[in-house]
Formats: sequence, structure tokens, C-alpha cells
Amino acid sequence: MTETIEAPAALRQINHWIGGRPVAGESGRKGRVFNPAAGRQTGEVDFATPEEVDRAVQAARAAFATWREVSLARRAEIFFRIRELVHERREEVARILTSEHGKVFSDALGEVTRGLEVIEFCCGLPTLLKSEYSEQASTGIDVYSIRQPLGVVAGITPFNFPAMVPMWMWAPAIACGNTFVLKPSEKDPSASNWTAELLKEAGLPDGVFNVVHGDKVAVDAVLEHPDVAAVSFVGSTPIARYVYEKATAAGKRCQALGGAKNHMIVLPDADIDMAADAAVSAAYGSAGERCMAVSMLVAVGSVADPLIEAIKDRIPRVKVGDGMDPSNEMGPLITREHRDKVASYLEDGDVVVDGRENCPDEGFFLAPSLIDNLEPGMRAYDDEIFGPVLGVTRVDTYDEAVRLVNESPWGNGTAIFTRDGGVARRFQFEAGAGMVGVNVPIPVPVAYYSFGGWKGSLFGDRHIYGPEGIDFYTRGKVVTSRWPDPATSKVDLGFPQTR
Repeated sequence: MTETIEAPAALRQINHWIGGRPVAGESGRKGRVFNPAAGRQTGEVDFATPEEVDRAVQAARAAFATWREVSLARRAEIFFRIRELVHERREEVARILTSEHGKVFSDALGEVTRGLEVIEFCCGLPTLLKSEYSEQASTGIDVYSIRQPLGVVAGITPFNFPAMVPMWMWAPAIACGNTFVLKPSEKDPSASNWTAELLKEAGLPDGVFNVVHGDKVAVDAVLEHPDVAAVSFVGSTPIARYVYEKATAAGKRCQALGGAKNHMIVLPDADIDMAADAAVSAAYGSAGERCMAVSMLVAVGSVADPLIEAIKDRIPRVKVGDGMDPSNEMGPLITREHRDKVASYLEDGDVVVDGRENCPDEGFFLAPSLIDNLEPGMRAYDDEIFGPVLGVTRVDTYDEAVRLVNESPWGNGTAIFTRDGGVARRFQFEAGAGMVGVNVPIPVPVAYYSFGGWKGSLFGDRHIYGPEGIDFYTRGKVVTSRWPDPATSKVDLGFPQTR
């Protein structure tokens, strides 16, 4: 595993986007952006100061006054235009994702498509924001509810889905009438600027969507800013906890989605080939850099040996290399440091396939790896590895397998492979996770449901996108109205009556 880290003479400069235009950074601090497949630096991204974050927030605050007054029909019209532009240019943004994140082009296209589904859901915003009306709740009195936007809201997003996860946030937020400040990952920031330009072209008014790049300085400035009403976050559990505690201490609404250690249980009656295909796909897709990746395979009883053999047989067929080569199925990891950290887990258990062997000569690559006989207490079992390492734990019974799922500090997703409908139904009832798959290894909900886990995988009481996303980005108001005949008015100090 070697890589070349060279800085070309002319690096691409990635600026902030504030008030409808690119804005060069003033801090003098920058982050390095790489092509992970080549191990070569390709750009520099500006790191914002608290003052630059404030400018973005003030641009969003100024835009909110008029954006919240835009009719639902006009907002929907803009969102249909956004949908069309993203669909037409999906290959363009997918190439950006592959060049900075490293995922293969087909996977990048899949990411854009799943994000686009949330935009499509938000095209129905006139229906999503409908409320209730009770006529004649009391004599001559009507009562109705409405949902109104919060104001300026912010999103802090991870490196693994630099287009999709921001779409999960800004689409429902803006559809509901809020204005948005995005702080994307500094490792692959260009998709956010691409989005900003597209939204402007679609007709979104200046200041409704803003991008500030940076590190912890920018994050803390967002969390502490008095004019930011709510924060959405996706990332690791320690940072999710930090963001949630800091945001809520500042009086903000917060949804902070953390890490995961997703278990896939395979019962003895499962189809071995189907389970092996699913395990390889879910463990090594996007180089395992997914919060819904299967990282622990729980083999129950006699299924263990044939299942591991089937997975071992499939791994050499996974083509690893540059994501722009259509023949490749798995790309590199995001950075050299992360690749090395993931590789360090190959010291636990019994290594069946060692991904440190047969890697491309350049770039931040680690090939698919398989470790047998992992148990709780081992580092490779306990930690969120976030790379192409699949661990196997062997148990004797279904009850032992479910106990492993439920004793995990995380509760993002889990799956079971079986042909027994009764056991599958019992599992979905008993599993302590927010998303459950039955013969589906990565049970990410469709856009009209909501995404989120339990336990250490979620801080806050609202999942992201879907109906819960609409709830998160709005607040309820109940109006009680009467239009009486002035001749009937009188002073009444008694408790209001409805009968």
C-alpha cells in the first residue's frame, strides 16, 4: 500500500458561497482536497472564521424575511425546477463525488439518485404543510393549526455522502420556508458549491442557501450563533454528542445522527448465496464508508462455515481501483490516515482475507477484508471501523444473535436473513435499532419515511427527512378565531368554555 502525495503547481480554489455568490476566504487557513484514487492533492478549500460564518447567517436571515412569504405554489415550482436540473446534471455532480471522495462512478450516481428522491418528496410541499381545521369548535369559534418555518437553520454534513446528506437537510428545510447555512465536510467540499450554483439557476433567491467551509472553528461558530434556530448533523457518535449538547445548550433545536455498528444476522435456513451476495455488497460498497454498511455478520449455528466460504469466494472478484474506470466496483478510502486506521483493525480475530494485499500501487486503497471469530471486547468488534472490513461472530442461537444487536451501544440499522416469516416478524419486534431489514442488508428508508437510529446513533427526538424532517424544520401554531356580532360582546372573567 503506497501512495503519492504531490501538490500540483496550480490547485483548484474552493471558496464559500454567501448571499448568492462565491466569496473568497479571509482567514488565511485552508484545507487540502485530494483525489483519493491518485493520492494527489487537487485543491484547497477556504476555512471560515466566526466572522465569515456570521456573514452567511446574516445573509440567510435577511433572505428569510421574504422567502417565508413566498407562496407554496411558487416554492413548489422552484423545487420542480431543482428536481429537473439535478436529474439532468446527475452525471456532472457524480464525477465531482468520484474525484474527491473516491467512490466509483456508479455508486456516486446512486448517491445522487437517493438524494433526488428527497427533493421529489419536497415537491409535494403544499400537501406536506397542510394542517387541520375544526369548524364550530365552540359556538361561533373555529380552531385550526398551521406549521411555520423556524428561520435560519444549519446543516453540518459528513464526507461519505457529500451530495445526498446535504439534500436530506436543505431540501425539506428550504421547502418549509427556512433559509439554510451548510457546513460540509472539508475533505470533499465541491459538491456543495455545485449545489449552490444549481439552486441559484433554478430560481432560489440569493441568501436562501449558503455554504461556509471549514473545520471545528466554523462548526462552533454555527453552534454558538444566536440567529441559528436549528442544527442538523450527520457524523460520528462522539461528534454527534458534542454537537447536540452544544446546540441545545445554546437553545437550538438539534437532530444529530451518529455512528453505527450494523449487525446482519444469518439464520441456518437462509439462502447461502443470497446472504453472501448481500454481505459482500453491504460491507464493501463505497469502501465500507457508510453509516448503514454491514460491518458485523452474525452467523447462527451451522450456517457459519458455508457462509464464510461463500463470502471468501466472492471477495477476489470485487474489482478495486479508480472510481472513474467503469470496470471497478470499489474505490479508495477518503484519506491516507483513515486508510491506515482501518487497516490497523486487521490485527484482531482470525483474518480470512487481508485487504492490505493486492491493492493498487497508488492512492488510499484497502481491498475488501474479512475477519472471523470476532467477539465483544475486541477492538474490531467494538469500534465503528468505517471501511471495507467485515467481521464475523459465531453464535449458537437466534436469541444470542439478537442479544448482540440489542447490547450494542449503537442502534442505527440491522438485518436478518431467513426464510421463516414468523422469526422475521419476531426480529422486527425485538431488534433495538431504528431501521430493520428483512432479507434487505441496507434498510435505508425511502424518502417518504424517515431515516434515523436509536441509542448512540441518534441525539434528539426527530429522524431526518420524510415526515419527521418536515416536523423538525417547522413549529406548530394553533389559531382560535371568532368573528362575533359586536352587539353580543360582554366582559366575562370566567374560564373559557366550549359547550
